[in-house]
Amino acid sequence: MNRQSTVNQGKRRRFVALVKDSPLCLVDPRAKLLLATMFTFSVMLPLKRLIFFWLFFMIFIAVVRLARAVLLQLRRVALILAILFLIDWIFVDLQFALLITLRLTLLVASFVIFFSTTRPEEFRLALEKLRVPYRYAFSLSLALFSITAMNEEWRAIREAQRSRGIWEENKGFNKMIELLAGAVALGVPEVVLMVKRAWMLTESAHSRGFDSPRRYSYRALIMKPIDWTVVLIAMSATVFMFVWR
Repeated sequence: MNRQSTVNQGKRRRFVALVKDSPLCLVDPRAKLLLATMFTFSVMLPLKRLIFFWLFFMIFIAVVRLARAVLLQLRRVALILAILFLIDWIFVDLQFALLITLRLTLLVASFVIFFSTTRPEEFRLALEKLRVPYRYAFSLSLALFSITAMNEEWRAIREAQRSRGIWEENKGFNKMIELLAGAVALGVPEVVLMVKRAWMLTESAHSRGFDSPRRYSYRALIMKPIDWTVVLIAMSATVFMFVWR
């Protein structure tokens, strides 16, 4: 296996790749969660101010080295955005179509900022600090990790079934029935693996005292000056965008 394929496999470990060279990786996850939430508030802006905010947002993601991660996620939903844009343009008008498209892309990009710079364990710690019960914080962080695991398992099952000649990626409308029938060869192993993983995680969690009334995290989150600076900038920028005329 060459170095390039090894790098590519490393990038596929997470559904939203972790950008380790981003300065936001050094920021407290609570501050990043507030930053992403503040960015989503901007979807309520009118079109002119929303366009201005998008220009500011593009500069921001370029500075924090997340432009590639944001573009990758937007490319995954590009077809949906294009269809919605055409429908809104045909049945309403161009201005409304542009407004809805900018709002949806901003929603996607905002939380890419958080998930591309935050590990699942950091997400769990942030939820615990926000007074979310441990059981729910653990479940949410585990669900975030499971998305990546399911994506990897689906790819592995697809390659294994294809190598055995059980499933082929057919094309064309006439082969739609064959495609649906072949999808069973992918769905059944995925369901079995999901149930098996859920059982293993449940047994492992309870054997390690998941329901213990006294639980202490190995790592503690402490807000540093840079974290408070991010919080202040996020709140100030949001307030400015809504009061500026």
